[in-house]
Amino acid sequence: MNPNKIFFKKSKNLPVDIFLRNVLYDKKFGYYTSQMPFGKKGDFITSPKISNLFSEIIAIWIITCWESFGKPKNFNVVELGPGDGSLMNILLRSFKKFPEFNAVKKVFLFEKSNYLKRIQKKKIEYKNVRWINNFNEIKKGPVIFFGNEFFDAIPIKQFKKMKNSIFEKNYTLDKKNKIKEFFKKTSDANFKIIQSYKVLKKLKFIEFPKLGFQELKKISKKISKLKGCILLVDYGYIKPNNEDTLQSIMKHKKNILFNNLGKADITSHVNFALLDEFFSKNGLKVKNVVTQKQFLERMGILNRAEVLAKKMRFTEQSDLYLRIQRLLSPRQMGNLFKVILAYKFKNNNFAGFK
Repeated sequence: MNPNKIFFKKSKNLPVDIFLRNVLYDKKFGYYTSQMPFGKKGDFITSPKISNLFSEIIAIWIITCWESFGKPKNFNVVELGPGDGSLMNILLRSFKKFPEFNAVKKVFLFEKSNYLKRIQKKKIEYKNVRWINNFNEIKKGPVIFFGNEFFDAIPIKQFKKMKNSIFEKNYTLDKKNKIKEFFKKTSDANFKIIQSYKVLKKLKFIEFPKLGFQELKKISKKISKLKGCILLVDYGYIKPNNEDTLQSIMKHKKNILFNNLGKADITSHVNFALLDEFFSKNGLKVKNVVTQKQFLERMGILNRAEVLAKKMRFTEQSDLYLRIQRLLSPRQMGNLFKVILAYKFKNNNFAGFK
């Protein structure tokens, strides 16, 4: 059987997001459900894998939020898309150093992939952690949701504006089972949604995270009800510029989009201005988007590195600072990655944001 056919299932024509959902999350052949994507042996490396300091900074940020919320006795921490569990492992280890916080926090992991859940359960050393498929299990607040490279892995829709109409990109299989793209006029419902966003008004080419917004809508409702916030760290931009940002990565190198389907990662860049507008529409306040460099430096990553370096040999120090440079350098992850915070709380004094 032609491998391309696997991902078209019952339909010959599929919108971009549904096709990508099949490629990434199909229970048997999907990329995230059948192999380990992370680390040197995988296809890409994330910030928690580059340096434990990234995860420690997130832990400190969560604890400072709890303090600014008035040290509540019920406090929920939810990681969105925990990957291989590296970030959560360091978080839980860091939380133990703060007994007062550690005693009251409840930790949840929101993961769609059963394959990754099994990896997480092997890696995470702590039993008082719950895996959830929806957010109904979180009853009392406040709640902090956070995700590192969570949103860019959720498939997007793509549209073109021509004259006064909006056309959606679809994929189809030709007679030789090759994937071809074509555009067809979008539904009235999609047209209305896209037209309602100011950020998208002047764009001719539009990427719209409909599936991602479905998840964020549930999260926004939970935050509005229980109070709290959501912190997202991701690869993306603030000013959209009519570009197709879909990209495929395999073994740490760029891959042609339709090659190695189900065996290569496919992501898109996050439109942070659109995220900002979405959260505002859904009743949350939003802090100014900052770069990963700004956030980590304001949270004291360099001071923490200095403390650690004093106890290290020269070669270990070199390794430490090379890793931090990768996180902070404007040419690497420092400016390419952005951090957004949306919240519903009386106190708006969040560390890392002005």
